Amino acid sequence: MPPESSTAKVPVEERLFSLVLALLATENGLTKNEILSTVQGYRQSYDHSGDNANLERKFERDKDDIRELGVPLETVQAPGDPGNNQNLRYRIPRGAYELPVDVSFSAEETTVLNLAAMVWREGSLSAESRRALLKLRSLGVTADEPVLGYAPRVRVRDAAFEPLSAALEKRAWVRFSYLKPGESEARVRTVKPLALIQHQGRWHLYAHDDEGVSKTFLLRRVISAVSTTGKTFEPLEGNQSELALAELEEVWNSHVAFVEVEPGSDAHTRLGKRRGTVVAQTGELELHYSDVNIFADELAGFGPEVLVVSPPELRAAVIARLERTAADHAS
Repeated sequence: MPPESSTAKVPVEERLFSLVLALLATENGLTKNEILSTVQGYRQSYDHSGDNANLERKFERDKDDIRELGVPLETVQAPGDPGNNQNLRYRIPRGAYELPVDVSFSAEETTVLNLAAMVWREGSLSAESRRALLKLRSLGVTADEPVLGYAPRVRVRDAAFEPLSAALEKRAWVRFSYLKPGESEARVRTVKPLALIQHQGRWHLYAHDDEGVSKTFLLRRVISAVSTTGKTFEPLEGNQSELALAELEEVWNSHVAFVEVEPGSDAHTRLGKRRGTVVAQTGELELHYSDVNIFADELAGFGPEVLVVSPPELRAAVIARLERTAADHAS
């Protein structure tokens, strides 16, 4: 049966959410074929008699994404057929995913969580999801909960993510306007997209320009619609996502800041738990960061709880933000 090309494109967030819930709903897990042919976001493009290589690559990227979010996705070898990747089963063990038994919430916290939950469409399965659930049951998979139909209303990624993801799949050159901090006008960039990666909670595009020079763009700074140019390119050798992450990690390691924080403050708690934080003998916090402007925004948000000691450019950026805030609120 051919793919349902008439079905509207399923947002990435909905596909990831449906994948997590589907794997939580089954104790024994699902094979790749069961996932691609039944789970919302994959089944619309699944071809029962054709080549699903692109869909499999999408699933591989999605696995990396949900693992980066801290979801404990496991693979289980088929007992009678070890080493056969087609018979691997994927599962998310509830015990490793659910909150520890000693964690509880106050009435106020529970209210906030309930309000957040209202952002999601819940309570009933869509027609498509009902068909997906029936397919799972026909395969002998027992779903403990009818979870395949939940879909997010909140978009958790930047607007540029989906068109860039589509261009990646087609290996198409893209064009967009990009505004760097400190510049008054955006510049049009034309690049071939090689990878979308998440680093320190933010999404980046790793790409090459016309001369083959690697560039990394923060998606939040793409201020126009992303368009394709009509040109395509051949895939490059090597794992481009790993190359991009290695470059971002090198930048993060090379940028070091020393800050004084007020003991017992919110800044002390939050900054003290950042990855790579070291408490110096003087009591200052040694922190790593990737982007001086983003980090200055974060530090300025703590107000008087934080004093930047070094580097000078970060200190100046934080002071400028605090002075601008004071001027905006002056009577």
